[in-house]
Amino acid sequence: MTALPSSSARVVVLGGGLAGTLAAAALGPHVREVLVLEHDAELPETPAPRPRLPQAAHAHMLWAGGADAMEELLPGVTDEWLAAGAHRIPIPNGMVSFSPAGWYRRSWPDTHYLIGASRNLIDWAVRGRVLRMPNVRLRTGVKVCGLEGDATRVRGVVLRDARDERHLVTADLVVDATGRGSRGTRWLRDIGGPEVRETVVDAGVRYASRRYRAPEGAESDWPVIHIPADPRQGRPGLVATIISIENGQWHVSLSGTRGAEPPAGEALFEEFARRVRHPLVAELLSRAEPTSEVSLFTRTANRRRHFERAKLPEGFVVLGDAATSLNPVYGHGMSVAALGAVGLRNVTRRTSVLAPGFAAKAQRAIARPAAAAWMLAVGQDRFYPGAVGRRPTPVDRLGSRYIHRLNHTAIGRGLVVRKLTDVMTMRRPAHILGLPDVLLAAALGARMPLLDGPELTPREREVLDRPPLRSAGTAATGPGK
Repeated sequence: MTALPSSSARVVVLGGGLAGTLAAAALGPHVREVLVLEHDAELPETPAPRPRLPQAAHAHMLWAGGADAMEELLPGVTDEWLAAGAHRIPIPNGMVSFSPAGWYRRSWPDTHYLIGASRNLIDWAVRGRVLRMPNVRLRTGVKVCGLEGDATRVRGVVLRDARDERHLVTADLVVDATGRGSRGTRWLRDIGGPEVRETVVDAGVRYASRRYRAPEGAESDWPVIHIPADPRQGRPGLVATIISIENGQWHVSLSGTRGAEPPAGEALFEEFARRVRHPLVAELLSRAEPTSEVSLFTRTANRRRHFERAKLPEGFVVLGDAATSLNPVYGHGMSVAALGAVGLRNVTRRTSVLAPGFAAKAQRAIARPAAAAWMLAVGQDRFYPGAVGRRPTPVDRLGSRYIHRLNHTAIGRGLVVRKLTDVMTMRRPAHILGLPDVLLAAALGARMPLLDGPELTPREREVLDRPPLRSAGTAATGPGK
């Protein structure tokens, strides 16, 4: 991070969230200056909530591919997360998951991991490291109202201050990392730029989340509990997830697609958890105490803006949710942003930010990991009743059957477990699932019978054997209620 810049360029990053700070980490060593412009009046100096980040109230999975990418950009950030109370959860041993094909075994060797932590903690550690880079500056309380330039080149951004006066900030490169609500497509049209095609697949997912104090003995070394939906059933999908985070807490998220949305009230939170395909999450929650109220999140549509296919002006790229936003149930948003930032960094190593064609090359590099995650998400979301967007084609249905076959085979075949986990954790692209060894394994099927229930350790079973603190149907109220 202390390398001398290889360019005299000045970069302006729009957005001080995770994608924006990762963009600054990627570009900082290769340019003269990076200025991060953030709408919020201030950003927390501790792992605290941000008012304009409502999704932080929900459970996040930082898969190995994304965590590796962040560590590559910011060496030491993983140790900082862990020192602050995050958990490095081994995969597959540290995950209890009831796939549509059955319970996954936990006896396979650990080959991957995920970071269990609040979004506030993850962002805080990344932001702190980036802002300690000598040529990165942060300016808060800024309202960006457009781009400066024309159809051939973006030369900066236009700001509006508290007195409604306009100011120009010049830049050789502008990075839009303003998230799902990005106005980048409109800003491009305003300067004569291209129309950017957009694809939307929306299963109408609604999230309800809250935190619990983990039962005694379950504060650490606790597996992720994940009960996903089965899109093949032809009815709304329900999902329940428990992830251990810092301070001895569980972060619990429940979600349902259109027609089966989870309720907002505390009284029905655990009742909804009993409606998923297996009541394991509900049974565990009945033995834990809530430490927060229920938070809702509904902006969950898969939305892809195809900047990589548009004839963008020089000096403008888009990263993170501003380009591709995904249904959070698959946990790939942070990893897509991190891998996109690594792609941006790699292009910057080979090509000067000032060189013709830099923006197009960078946008294609950013789009590659996003496209992989997009296929994983919409490949399932298209099948739920009431989903908005292109309906499943015969090819989609064939692919869905193949993935189900792989899930079934993974119940009893280690090779397929590793390949599926490679893809889910975003360490490898999805095309590896079509390689000859995987095709052969899928044809041969599982070597072991299906499990009749979740594989739990004696300590995990002991927690379940305790008397519940609440009976089914009894409300669990938040602190101070």
